[in-house]
Amino acid sequence: MSLPLLSKETGMATLLHRLGTFGATRWRTMLIGWLLALGAVAGLGISFAGTFQDSDSIPGSPAETALTKMDGHWPDPDVISAQIVFQASAGRKVSEPEFQKSLTAALDATRRVAGVSSVSDPAEDGTVSEDERTAVAQVTFDVKKDSDAAAGTLSAVKDAGAEARRAGLQTVYGGDAFAPSESPVGPSELIGLGVALATLVITFGSLLAAGLPLLTAVLGVGGTMVAMMGLASVFGVSDNAPTLAIMLGLAVGIDYALFIVSRHRAQLADGIPVRESIAKATATAGSAVVFAGATVVIALAGLSVAGVPMLTSMGLASAGAVAVAVVMALTLLPALMAMAGRKLVPKAGSRAAARQAGQNTGAASLGVRWTQGVLRHPLRNLILGTVTLVVMAIPALQLKLALTDDGSNATTSSSRQAYDMISDAFGPGANGPLVILVEDDDPGTLQSTATAVGKRLQSVKGIADTSGIDVAEDGKAARIQVIPTTGPRTQQTSDLVSHLREEMQPIARSSGSYVAVTGLTAVSIDVSSKLSGALVPFAIVVIGLSLLLLMVAFRSIAIPVKATVGFLLSVGAAFGATVAVFQWGWLAGPLGVPSQGPVASFVPIIVMAVLFGLAMDYEVFLVSAMREDYVRHRNAHAAIINGARNAARVVTSAALIMISVFVSFLFSHDIDIMPIAFALAFGVLVDALLVRMTLVPAVLALLGDRAWWLPRRLDRALPHIDIEGENLDIHDAAQRATVNESHPGEPAKR
Repeated sequence: MSLPLLSKETGMATLLHRLGTFGATRWRTMLIGWLLALGAVAGLGISFAGTFQDSDSIPGSPAETALTKMDGHWPDPDVISAQIVFQASAGRKVSEPEFQKSLTAALDATRRVAGVSSVSDPAEDGTVSEDERTAVAQVTFDVKKDSDAAAGTLSAVKDAGAEARRAGLQTVYGGDAFAPSESPVGPSELIGLGVALATLVITFGSLLAAGLPLLTAVLGVGGTMVAMMGLASVFGVSDNAPTLAIMLGLAVGIDYALFIVSRHRAQLADGIPVRESIAKATATAGSAVVFAGATVVIALAGLSVAGVPMLTSMGLASAGAVAVAVVMALTLLPALMAMAGRKLVPKAGSRAAARQAGQNTGAASLGVRWTQGVLRHPLRNLILGTVTLVVMAIPALQLKLALTDDGSNATTSSSRQAYDMISDAFGPGANGPLVILVEDDDPGTLQSTATAVGKRLQSVKGIADTSGIDVAEDGKAARIQVIPTTGPRTQQTSDLVSHLREEMQPIARSSGSYVAVTGLTAVSIDVSSKLSGALVPFAIVVIGLSLLLLMVAFRSIAIPVKATVGFLLSVGAAFGATVAVFQWGWLAGPLGVPSQGPVASFVPIIVMAVLFGLAMDYEVFLVSAMREDYVRHRNAHAAIINGARNAARVVTSAALIMISVFVSFLFSHDIDIMPIAFALAFGVLVDALLVRMTLVPAVLALLGDRAWWLPRRLDRALPHIDIEGENLDIHDAAQRATVNESHPGEPAKR
């Protein structure tokens, strides 16, 4: 066999073998290069750091377009604002002399606070409730909306209300300025990392081996974060993007390194030299890492097709974190393993060495015993597992979506308390007013159209109150504020917006004026509607991608179909559990869920994208081990057992690590991230244990050799990516054959 001819068939595993060889032999160069690269990224990111944006909008949507027009006629400063809610005790009024005096003094003191640009008078603005028990003052700061007001300024604003509190008025502060802000990493996340480290120590039986995946994951996430800080000065990056990127970067970063280190230690235990083992582990396990990481990156980057900037930034930031995790696992990790040298070899008599010896002798581990139990009654286990997942998914039919607001915060937060007090005093719709905008160059037509709009609003159900006609100073626009009878996150308010748009169309056509429904609530409803509409097309793209990628990887038709159906069952179960916890309130207290109600509109599409990638990870790592055995021995039943023996423990450990990371972010109490973290943790649990470790062996056992069948014509059409390192094995065999031909009588060298 000629080696030059073989180079034409060189696959990904061969290329990764060269990369692993370089990392193992030139590990000092690799480490220095990574330190310099991380230092440069950190320096640039910190030097040009921007701010993350709290923006829930879609450029070009009806409400956003109208809001932009309205801002042109009524220009307001682009600054952060807050609300101060004053409430007298039951049966009393804020208009009573003693209360009025203290309230006025509190507002005057607030105006004198450095950093406060204006404070409204509730009596002049009409923000006093009908029973005169509650009054609301608007406070604006001299800080831009995307920034946070200084903590000292907020503290001084609260201190300025001391006289009102002394007089007996309950004083609560709400709005954007006082909304609770969550750090991307806190104590719960550190606990999650501790649990992940403990899992790694148990898996490897070595603190050094356990520390390598954690080190590369943390370095990768750190580099991603500082890069995001720098990019935020040029691009609009959602303030939710860093948390999601950290969560996914840590989870996949640890898992990808885990697979490579695990393969490396197993090879060291078999007597393979350190450098050769590093190269081979990078080539074999690394090929699966590349494929698995690519599926996650593609799925996350695909979130940009929804056309929502917030979702695009979250998807691209998370995709970047996953890509960095893959690169770290393939370049930095081999250098670290080379630096550790023989210290990673399982010690004689250790549990790790005993496990490896058990694998070599065919001893039954827990994963093997589980798989054998499944294979005793594959049809029964397949039916029971599928029915269980379908039952879990039934609550998903009641999934309700909306964008979060202050009403989603914990009841202990001041912003939530202010929200509830305004809702009780002025009606639920007061927290989400709508605006009807009328625009026309002719003042006469403008006035008549606005009057017609006002009359039509009187007959529309679902409206609690409307304001008078407010004409802009330029005389080219008018607006009417509408207070719905329901809260901003309810389906009734969403239906009201749709109904108002239908009611306004005849008026706009007859007058020739521009008439639109807008306001922040209408913008949020448009965003939610856009995200809900993008869910099904995105699901179709993900399913199609799943079928194609797995068909390329495993040269099979049955495997991709089975994997895709399993993914859909996992997603359904994750959504069902999310409804039970976040909408029905099951276990909401122990899990720290601040409020029950609709989940954020972007949760389903993000969970679907991420869980798709993770499910494909486990499918690749488990089934590739089975296919590798089947290709060599052509025994379908034995391939299932041997594949489980080689991969089950690592897949289970990887799932436990992911779950611990996701659960740690669940307890961060960020209402936008909590349902994502919970759905991913639950989805990974059922996907790894029920789908991959139970349904996959059952289906493969029932199919037998048919599981690995692919039509010849399709096999020739699909590209070969060599995910199991077949070309690498052929290359090694060719080298041994060449040595024997050149030196007959000598044993072939490895």
